[in-house]
Amino acid sequence: MADEQNLDNQTPEATPAAEGAAAGEDLAARVQALEEQLAAAQDQSLRAVAELQNVRRRAEQDVEKAHKFALERFAQDLLGVVDSLERGVELSDPADESIRPMREGMELTLKMFHDVLKRYQLEQLDPHGEPFNSEHHQAIAMEESASAEPGSVLKVFQKGYLLSGRLLRPAMVVVSKTPAPASDAQA
Repeated sequence: MADEQNLDNQTPEATPAAEGAAAGEDLAARVQALEEQLAAAQDQSLRAVAELQNVRRRAEQDVEKAHKFALERFAQDLLGVVDSLERGVELSDPADESIRPMREGMELTLKMFHDVLKRYQLEQLDPHGEPFNSEHHQAIAMEESASAEPGSVLKVFQKGYLLSGRLLRPAMVVVSKTPAPASDAQA
C-alpha cells in the first residue's frame, strides 16, 4: 500500500485548464496538418488541370498540322512534273505552227496545275529581281552584275514552293555581287 501511495503521489494531478490547452494544441496541430494536405491537394489538382489543358492543346495542334501538311510528300513529288511542264513551255517556240496545239495544251495543263496547287495552299516562289532570302532561296552561284543590286536574285534555276506558309522547296538562284574593280581584272 505504501507503494500505491507513492505512485499516487508521483502522478501529477491534471487540471481542467491544462487538459484543455493540450487538447487545443492537438486540435491546432491537426488543423494545420489538414490545411497543408488541402493546399497540397489543391496544388496537385491545379497542376493536373493545367497538364490536361496542355495535352489537349498539343493534340489539337498536332491534328491541325497533320491536316495542313498531309499533302507535303505528295506535293513534293508533283513539283517535278510542274517543273517539266514549265521547261517544256519555256523551250517550245511560240511561233512554230507545227507545235502550237501541243504548246497550248501544255500551257492549259500548267495553268490547271497551278490552280490546283493554289487551292491546296501551295504558293510558288519566283524571286527573280528580289533580294536574296536565305530562308526561301538557295544560292547555287554568285555572279557579278553592274545593273543589279548586290545580293539580289539574278536568275532562277528552279522555283521554290511554300505549303501553308512553310517552306516545301527552296528556290535555286544565282545571286548578284558587286563587280570587281577594273584594276583587279587587269592584274
